Amino acid sequence: MDKQTVSLIGVPTDIGAGHRGASMGPEALRVAGLAAKLERRGLRVIDRGNLQGPLNPWLPPEQGYRHLDEVVAWNTAVYAAVHQELQAGRLPIMLGGDHCLAIGSISAVASHCRDTGRRLRVLWLDAHTDFNTAQITPSGNIHGMPVACLCGNGPAALTGLAGEVPAVAPEAFRYVGIRSVDEGEKRLVREVNMQVHDMRHIDEIGMKRVMEEALAGIDGNTHLHVSFDVDFLDPSIAPGVGTTVRGGPDYREAQLCMEMIADTGHLASLDIVELNPAFDKRNQTAKLAVDLVESLFGKSTLIR
Repeated sequence: MDKQTVSLIGVPTDIGAGHRGASMGPEALRVAGLAAKLERRGLRVIDRGNLQGPLNPWLPPEQGYRHLDEVVAWNTAVYAAVHQELQAGRLPIMLGGDHCLAIGSISAVASHCRDTGRRLRVLWLDAHTDFNTAQITPSGNIHGMPVACLCGNGPAALTGLAGEVPAVAPEAFRYVGIRSVDEGEKRLVREVNMQVHDMRHIDEIGMKRVMEEALAGIDGNTHLHVSFDVDFLDPSIAPGVGTTVRGGPDYREAQLCMEMIADTGHLASLDIVELNPAFDKRNQTAKLAVDLVESLFGKSTLIR
């Protein structure tokens, strides 16, 4: 059997975020040894380098969006790059950058699934639901809006990247780790009936059962996409993010989450986003993220 080939796509921008610094995320992940560690897992790794796009002008919101034109430019580039890797049979790993970039990457995955007749499942590992809209956003930061945009609720230039609106049906998503939802978002998330495994649910039934629920129904025709926001993790172990929320998964819970995803054998694309080296201590959050991604690709304590 040929080795699976993964493609690293760096997207060095904090265009959708409320703090500067996520633009340095791709390099921090490379410094933490991502490519070499994935090669040790038996994968072929191609580093595509970094995409290019407009600089962050750091302006206030206009009509509920900050930097909309620049966000569209970056996401258009992400869409093209991710789609190209999928078409070539490779597994794209987007190195963010902030979480607004998932609009481009998951739109590309959705297009690819339509072309190949596969069913999409998106695991959204995050402290936040990212379901804001221009009408309800407290900040205008588009990194709080990607799931809404993917579900067809947002500006046409972002909702239409995949050529179909919505790019993804709400029932394709599984949220894990949620613990911070804006007031207006709570209603929207409820209205579209998103499957949310929040921290209370994890506390009550444990990470194992939560992941069994989140992964239920995945089969050989499923394309599993993981969108891993590093603020999913508790800030005590992952300080290097702009939007820390206490009470997230600890190291063991996060490892179990990743190992159970790996066990499905169906991981087909990945985002690693919101790593902010400006808030980190000696790159520890990047190292932890790389460690967890190794588990996502099958690193376990014993030969199972």
